[in-house]
Amino acid sequence: MRSVTFKKTEVIPNKIVCVGKNYAAHIEEMGSVPSEQMTVFMKPNACISDQLVAHRGEQIHFETEICLLIRGSAVAGVGVGLDLTKRATQKRLKDAGLPWERSKAFEGSAVFSHFVETREPLTDLELELYVDGELRQRGGPRQMLYKPHTILEELHSFLPLEDSDIVMTGTPSGVGPVERGALFEARLLNANDELVSASWRAV
Repeated sequence: MRSVTFKKTEVIPNKIVCVGKNYAAHIEEMGSVPSEQMTVFMKPNACISDQLVAHRGEQIHFETEICLLIRGSAVAGVGVGLDLTKRATQKRLKDAGLPWERSKAFEGSAVFSHFVETREPLTDLELELYVDGELRQRGGPRQMLYKPHTILEELHSFLPLEDSDIVMTGTPSGVGPVERGALFEARLLNANDELVSASWRAV
């Protein structure tokens, strides 16, 4: 089983629960429409990687997300992560009305920073992603259609959340392809104070 770091200790998430279509600007850039219910899909533990790979049979696209680490059915920690996507495969699946797992749950499709302890409310969180020094993504709960507390309430209504599970809360606009050699630098801020930073060189 693969691990992430929480408070400088390795922990093992059983699953990664992902929220889709949670930022209006991202929905618009993807040419989509909001869902009637919160869009949820999952990645298994085997998707976790510390390596950002640009090509896995097809071009990989990045989506940067605020990530919540669960303890006792509540948010215990926060970090930032990349939900990596086979976009061409995803489009084919969507067009056919099929589930997304082939485009989302492949090996190496979940890349995370370390996680730090936090307490709710989480309204002042904001992520930033820079690619080769250029700001590509920025967003947080103030722009989310489903805020973190709403996400947890909805998930608890149908899905058991276990200790060390990770919830990925959706991506703001600015997604795009991962290019080999590009430097990805992500930050998670709380009221302009940096909580977490991480960087990955795409291979």
